[in-house]
Order: sequence, then structure tokens, then C-alpha cells
Amino acid sequence: MTDPRISPDNTARRDQRNVRIGTRGSPLALVQARQIAASLEVASGGALRGEIVPFTTTGDQLTTERLINSGGKGLFTRELDAALDRGDVDITVHSLKDVPAVLPSGQIFGAFPQREDAREGFLSPHAEKLADLPKGAKVGTASLRRESQTLALRPDVEIVTFRGNVATRMRKLEDGLADATYLAMAGLTRLGMAHLATPIPMEDMLPSAGQGIIGVVMREDGDAEVRETLGGIDHAETRAAATAERAFLAALDGSCRTPIAAHLFDRGEEWELIGEVLALDGRQRWRADGTCRKEASEAQLAALGRDVAADIRAAAGGVLPAFVDEW
Repeated sequence: MTDPRISPDNTARRDQRNVRIGTRGSPLALVQARQIAASLEVASGGALRGEIVPFTTTGDQLTTERLINSGGKGLFTRELDAALDRGDVDITVHSLKDVPAVLPSGQIFGAFPQREDAREGFLSPHAEKLADLPKGAKVGTASLRRESQTLALRPDVEIVTFRGNVATRMRKLEDGLADATYLAMAGLTRLGMAHLATPIPMEDMLPSAGQGIIGVVMREDGDAEVRETLGGIDHAETRAAATAERAFLAALDGSCRTPIAAHLFDRGEEWELIGEVLALDGRQRWRADGTCRKEASEAQLAALGRDVAADIRAAAGGVLPAFVDEW
């Protein structure tokens, strides 16, 4: 007989299992991890409860220099990857654009929740958009992609190295260290700060592969209930975009990473993938596109990414700029 002092809600709470969620400790990363924790609890009918386990990654500790000088964007995932391998956490949550093109052996993406606004955001106390900045203005960024795209549009501006979270970059703008900078609209939206930036049309600045997407990673041999629940928060269209864009990235990244951008567009009855590679000074730009049916399998979407990458390689004569881009 059920003890009348125990309500159904209390019984459910007593039976809940914790899922340890590894994440970076930045304000944005924590917001994203909490979003996944809440989605897990709902999708599991309350059977699973997310426990946030924050980490300070090597990338977080490098606040003044380009990541290319210390190993690239994998510095944002290394400690989380190791914790997942050791079993210290059950899943890890990442901004997909920060994840290297190939996951560590034994790890898989368990879910891609619905994508947020993938556009770049322009922030400046002096201008509404890049075109309005005066000649010689300073634009702060640590991303080679953004640097190249900026110089392609405004070769007269000066690029200064600019890193840090949203609050840090806003403070640097206020201190006059730069006249403008960029932040992803997805991050600003999740932080409730989208009003601070002007979204940049994708025709002017194509985002990095995976921008606006949260990737949830688990061990290949991980808990079956967690895997099934993650399937319930997976978003098919977002997974399609992640698959095509990351295949494009992987096909071009290899041992020589470049200022590179890609986005999968919904064109109604078909997908269109547009990708581009730029020279660091913005004077050369190689762009290609391709399409596939909306019903395409993951294998076909990955093939689309590789085909668009091959077209860019061919257009560039098989030789791409040898720069590393940490995005």
C-alpha cells in the first residue's frame, strides 16, 4: 500500500536519476547546459534530472591571444572530452562551432536541439553596420574567418585581436579598444541580449559551420535511457544542417585549416549548402553551393558537404590559404 504521506510528485522525485552534464563555465555555456537539462527532464517525463558540471577549458584561460597560437578551437573541448571518456560526466554540451570536425573516438552526437539564429551580430557604439564605420576604424575579432570577411567588405579598416565573453567584449568596446566587434546572434539571443547587436545578412557574412547549433555529445557505449531521451530532443532539420556543414568543414580542414564558412539553407523542397573559403586579407574568396532533396539521408547530406568542398578546392586550383581559424 502506498504511503499517503508520499505524493506522486515526491515519489517521482525520489526515483529521479541524475545525468551529469559537462560544460564550460562561461555564462553562455551554462545557459545552454541548463537548456539541455530542462529538455532532458521534460523528455524523460521527470525520470532524468540534469546535474551541471562546469569546467574551465584551456581555451577559456587564453584571454588575450589567438587560439591558433596554442592549438586551435579544440582547446574549448579538450577537458570535456577527457571527462566524458573517464566517465566523470554522462554527456557534454557544446556550441557546435567550437567542436573540431572529428569527434574523439568512442564519442557521438546524441542530439542537436533546434538551431537558434545563425547570423553574425555587429556591435558598435559608433555605427549601425560595418559600412557606416569611418575609414581606418578598428574592428575587434580573434576569428580569422571574421577578419577575412571584414576585410573583403572593408579593406580600409584595422583589425585588432579581441577575445572574451560577451561582457568582456562589451567592456573593451566601452574602453575604446575597438570601434566595433562581432558576436553570434545565437549566443546573444540565449542570453537575452539580442537587442545589443545588428544582425548581419548572410549574403554579407556567411557564418561558421554549425553556428547557432548546440551539440550534445555522449559516449558511444553510454547509458541507453539517456541515449533514447536525447533522441526525443533531437531536431531533424538541425541535424541535417550539422551533418552537411561539418562534412564540408572536415573535407577542407585536414592538416590545413582556413578561414571557412558554411550554412545549409532551407529552400522549401530542397536543401542548399553554401560554403566559402577566403584569403586572410579578404582579397580572394572562393564560394560554391550545392543542393539535395529534403528527404536526403545523413549519408547524402554528408556527400553534399564534401561535394561543395571539392568544388571550392577546384576553384582555388587545389591550393587553399594555409591559415588556422579558431572561429
